[in-house]
Amino acid sequence: MGVYLDYQSAKPVDPRVLEAMLPCFHMEFGNPSSLHREGDTAAAALEDSRKTVAAWINAVDEEIIFTSGATEANNLALIGYAFRNRDKGNHIIISEIEHISIHNIARYLERNGFQVSRVPVDQYGRVSLRKLEARVTPQTILISVGYASNEIGTVQPIAEIGALAGSRNIVLHCDGVAAEGLLPIDVQRDRVDLLTLSANDIYGPKGVGALYVRKGVRLNPLLIGGGQEKGLRSGSENVPGIVGMAEAATIMSREMAVEVPRLRAYRDKLIAGIRSAVPHCFLNGHPHERLADNAHFRFQGIEGESLLLSLKQQGIAAMTGSACTAKTMEPSHTLLSIGLLHEEAHGSLEFTCGRFTKDEDIDQVLEVLPGIVERLRQLSPIYQGNEG
Repeated sequence: MGVYLDYQSAKPVDPRVLEAMLPCFHMEFGNPSSLHREGDTAAAALEDSRKTVAAWINAVDEEIIFTSGATEANNLALIGYAFRNRDKGNHIIISEIEHISIHNIARYLERNGFQVSRVPVDQYGRVSLRKLEARVTPQTILISVGYASNEIGTVQPIAEIGALAGSRNIVLHCDGVAAEGLLPIDVQRDRVDLLTLSANDIYGPKGVGALYVRKGVRLNPLLIGGGQEKGLRSGSENVPGIVGMAEAATIMSREMAVEVPRLRAYRDKLIAGIRSAVPHCFLNGHPHERLADNAHFRFQGIEGESLLLSLKQQGIAAMTGSACTAKTMEPSHTLLSIGLLHEEAHGSLEFTCGRFTKDEDIDQVLEVLPGIVERLRQLSPIYQGNEG
């Protein structure tokens, strides 16, 4: 394996998580809905995992609904709440830099008679409370703002947004995926009513997630079937994946105090090293209120895709834009929202560190990146440094 600095797109499963999951595949394989010993064992594992995930975010176990991942949780939160509570109002607010799944859900809701307001952000990607409050109407029933940007790493003032939503009796949904394990998420402190979580983003398996639903918040189910997960998510639960998610949450809770400072040191080394070695590069996102693992740059005069391919040849994995929109040629909506031009957005590159990042990984990036940028700029007809 080469240098992997794309942890925001996908994380490896921690070997300790895999070890916890293995018995559920071949020894404790029962269906938790079955009324026999094997079913009881699976049901106990399911409910123990629910308690673990709930405790991780300061919730209670009955408020955790397991899903197939963050996208399903976002759909259940927004669509489920909007349609269940349509009699209270038809207006929803999101920020301009939400994950693409939130934006596409918002478009779906608009096609079905709801009104959606999108709150602009500043040049760092921070939501303005003043602008958010100005968009609240008597018909507003839901606000959705993520804890942090999965692209530029900017952290949002969720506690303040939660206080605003609470004062207006509006439900607050947060996509917590980018911030899991990097920020201390507390749904009581921050007054969050609906919270999206993903297993893989804390080194658990892909294909598993959860939605926290505060007691008293009512949703319509999206999947109709046997009534599992309190009737909100029918279908036999993925017990191995759920057990893996709980083990990942346990490890993260125990090791976060050590892991976050280590990641922050790698991030800061990348930022300082790139800034000093590469002229005409700019840090995207907030200089201080950003995730500990995220270093997101814009390089004048070249495209991020060219950088990615050149880094790939050196055995280095990074990302330009979001992995969830990588199949399109459109620039990142997040980068456009913070005021970048199309050509500037296309020239951006994201590095995210993780649990298995090593000092030599950062050193290798700092060794090869300046030369790659210089070579690509020599080939670029738009780089101003080539003039004259």
